[in-house]
Amino acid sequence: MVSASFQETAMEKLKRMVEQARAAFNTGKTRPLAFRIQQLKGLKKMVQEKEKEFSAAMKADLNKSEFNSFSYEFMIVLGEIDLILEKLPDWASPQSVEKTILTLNDKTYIRREPLGVTLVIGAWNYPFVLIMGPLLAAIAAGNAVVVKPSEISENTAKVFEKLLPQYIDKDLYPVVNGGVPETTELLKQRFDYIFYTGNSVIGKIIMEAASKHLTPVTLELGGKSPCYIDEGCNLEVACRRIAWGKYMNCGQTCIAPDYILCNPSIQKTVVENIKKNIKEFYGENIKDSPDYERIVSKRHFKRLMGLLEGQKVAYGGENDESTRFIAPTILTDVNPEARIMQEEIFGPILPIITVRGVEEAIQFINQREKPLALYVFSNNNKVIDKMICETSSGGVTANDVLMHFSIPNLPFGGVGESQNGGRLCFLLTLFPQKYNLP
Repeated sequence: MVSASFQETAMEKLKRMVEQARAAFNTGKTRPLAFRIQQLKGLKKMVQEKEKEFSAAMKADLNKSEFNSFSYEFMIVLGEIDLILEKLPDWASPQSVEKTILTLNDKTYIRREPLGVTLVIGAWNYPFVLIMGPLLAAIAAGNAVVVKPSEISENTAKVFEKLLPQYIDKDLYPVVNGGVPETTELLKQRFDYIFYTGNSVIGKIIMEAASKHLTPVTLELGGKSPCYIDEGCNLEVACRRIAWGKYMNCGQTCIAPDYILCNPSIQKTVVENIKKNIKEFYGENIKDSPDYERIVSKRHFKRLMGLLEGQKVAYGGENDESTRFIAPTILTDVNPEARIMQEEIFGPILPIITVRGVEEAIQFINQREKPLALYVFSNNNKVIDKMICETSSGGVTANDVLMHFSIPNLPFGGVGESQNGGRLCFLLTLFPQKYNLP
């Protein structure tokens, strides 16, 4: 057991770390552009030199392969660093604004300044990129940052705690590890901005804590992202892309397709095409595939198995609690009122709900909370436009999945319970002849 006196000491240390970050920020050392660039280059060096160490940690946490770690974590971060380094001088420059007749002889401009001490609370499903993304932005803007990795991906969290102080200023950018007590204590401190990636339950707790200091927040909370498949579209390509986006990272992706809406007449073909692609991606013995991840913890494993209770499994369903393995699974004849349709799945389970057409699909989507992402597969631009215009979501991708996230110049946000942010659209209205995926 941990003594009360030790707990108090640990919490006092945590408080001192926040105060130390504020004291370092108040010296003004983050304001010069040269300092920010130096810190960003330090992070780039860390990624390049310690990729193997981070990759091993994510292998331990999620069974993530080196290839997947590079493709979906390191490559994204390196690209963001290069983009920020290129654009930062322009972003940080004063922005002239139009004068009025009363200020013709004056100089009118917007001067951007850092907010102060920010808090970044990361998520476990992409434990590297979901810390590094907001950290890069906060450093580029000249802020101090308290970094709180998810305790669920504990191996990656430990590597962050070890390595970040070796590459960037340890006073300005401390790492706090721990669980609920540490996070609770952190939220008692005063921050100038909080960035959180995770679920809506914790998001509400964070927003409530932030309101005591009127602290602005960004919450990336996920949700049930629907995928509508229109009759007459290229089902082979559609199902290949859906299978890739759904089952990568073992379904533990906030913008993964959560469920499919399609006409009963094509449901069987959809199932068969997704099955074919699962076998191509991961082989006949999926459990032995080096490219297939695992559920992050036994608690999450049991939650997912609970969602499967009473459901009709059209494919998959195999599982092993000892290794946190759940095979890619497809469900049919799903009751819209079933538990699996009431919460974000966040795992390799794909329900199919049948609808009679785009009108019924739109009605189904609009009767539920606004999703973080929405996907529509159709050869008919009118169907795509109708889905965009008559629904509301954080992002829309047509004839593909996940790809809107890959475009730096598109904002990434949500509406309602999916997060704070803005709507965005990315359309691929034509299927290419060939689409190569793992």
